[in-house]
Amino acid sequence: MDEYDALEAFKALGLSATTLKALERKGFTEPTDIQRECIPLLLGRNVDVVGQAQTGTGKTAAFALPILEKLDVEDRSTQALVLAPTRELAMQVADEISSLKGERKISVEAIYGGSSYETQFKKLKKGIQIVVGTPGRIQDHLERGTLDLTHLKFAVLDEADEMLDMGFVEDIEKILSQTNEDKRMLFFSATMPDPILALAVKFMKEYEIVRIKKGEVDTSLTEQYFVALRESDKMEVLTRIIDSCSQFYAIVFCKTKVQCEEIGRKLGEKGYPAEALHGDLSQKQREIILQKMRDHKIGILVATDVAARGIDISELTHVINYTIPGDPEVYTHRIGRTGRAGRTGVAITFVTPSEKRKFAFIKRINKSEIEPYRVPTVADLIQAKKDRMADAVASQMDKLDDAYDDIASTLLSSYESDLLVKALLQLKWPHELERERYNDIRAIEAKEERRGRRERYERPWHDDETEDKDGITRLFFARGRNSHLTKRKLADLIIDACNVRDGDLQDIQVMEDFSFINVPSHLAGRIISTFKDYGEDGKPLVTRARAEQDGRKKKRNDAGRRQVKASFSRRRERHAQWEEGVRFYGRDSYDDYIPSRSASKGRKKEHGKYNTKKRK
Repeated sequence: MDEYDALEAFKALGLSATTLKALERKGFTEPTDIQRECIPLLLGRNVDVVGQAQTGTGKTAAFALPILEKLDVEDRSTQALVLAPTRELAMQVADEISSLKGERKISVEAIYGGSSYETQFKKLKKGIQIVVGTPGRIQDHLERGTLDLTHLKFAVLDEADEMLDMGFVEDIEKILSQTNEDKRMLFFSATMPDPILALAVKFMKEYEIVRIKKGEVDTSLTEQYFVALRESDKMEVLTRIIDSCSQFYAIVFCKTKVQCEEIGRKLGEKGYPAEALHGDLSQKQREIILQKMRDHKIGILVATDVAARGIDISELTHVINYTIPGDPEVYTHRIGRTGRAGRTGVAITFVTPSEKRKFAFIKRINKSEIEPYRVPTVADLIQAKKDRMADAVASQMDKLDDAYDDIASTLLSSYESDLLVKALLQLKWPHELERERYNDIRAIEAKEERRGRRERYERPWHDDETEDKDGITRLFFARGRNSHLTKRKLADLIIDACNVRDGDLQDIQVMEDFSFINVPSHLAGRIISTFKDYGEDGKPLVTRARAEQDGRKKKRNDAGRRQVKASFSRRRERHAQWEEGVRFYGRDSYDDYIPSRSASKGRKKEHGKYNTKKRK
């Protein structure tokens, strides 16, 4: 009998014995739909492919197996490039390709931001036949001349829709423009927006589109709720939800890594067993956190959508959408992580006034019955805790140890029984019933609903604030490099939380313990209001920058105001000139911002500012 009878379906696709042996070692038995369609197409015909299938359907093997079959093992040049949106996915794809190559002597490496340049230089110089990387770092190596893409046989965009959403279009186009024309192009994506098809038309010759029918996510066992609230009340509502449940084993979904880290930290400070999972973590850190979650050593995983891809945690009681997803399909897949295997689950989505229209769109597309969630009052929570305490004591009655008899008799002979029980309860749960643990949640009034739709906040000029009459306000942000903040992370945090545009944020400066940023004046109030409860020791996280904070000498008279106005005008002019030649800060929000040689040419940092004059 053939050694690979169990892999007959894979063998029928045209794969070699070496590949079949590697598949057998990994435990593969049947190809997925995307693999069944793409593998013979890539092996048999010289065409480019645009493949559409959901995450988790085996897309990596669908393009990796044909690439491994077609590569020249003896040629040490880079023959295949795979672009992924994040370092997390780049590492996963590289590991998966390595596990599929079997006994072939093919080098596969992940190239991404945050890892050592020197190590990457050495590996690239030695020769990497399959490079899997993030757009930012790949573009950096191309500009430095340390990566040559003129001998490619394959160029792959993995999770292409994610890369477009993250603003990598320009980077991708620049990278592809530096590759040889006779390569084959493969785009793989969960959705098929017009920009992806536009890229296909621009860079592909003859191509075929392979669409795999979406699998239905069963959410019948998931109770769906929403909470209309302010951004500043989200943490309070989250803690009340946790405290109201006798069992809370959940994923809390956020949009950005900075927010994810912030929420995980705040939950930990409040005593909740929580960990943050995001793209800045190493693979080892990620595995440790996931194992702690599976072992129930922690009960709350705060994660971004990208970091949560590919993980499977059973028995989740809740999914909390701390930030509302932008795609109805993402919403469905988020809430589909609970309510499985016959168990009911609860999904709760936080909706701010400015997100009402987006939320209505999700409800309409998913045809979901999402009911309003009644946030527990402080009295509800205190009573729930009392009930759990009584249950915990009652459950212990069947587990009594005779070793405590003498102590119990002594105490009962000295104190009244009710006072004794009260003392023991207070000893076990010293702060659980303190009402001060909770803050007030303010109702959203009709005028705030209108403000959320208009997105308008106005504030007059004040002498002690760095604000421009023409509409620019300088903000002080009480976080800096010591909090692992970068320009990109700060921009992403504000964009996500306040629903502003990337172009609204200018002149970002990140210091050791604090940062500064320029925003249009009509947005300043919104940003300050959003982050007012995020600070420590009762201090707001964001305030209007004072002259002495920012180091600007601004007189408090009419002449001084005119001087500041002129200064802001010059800054805007410099910024406009700057943007013509280089980007103000990196678009790779999942890589650390490291200026490349060409990007940094002509810029010299002097006294916290950049000199935009060209070097002679």
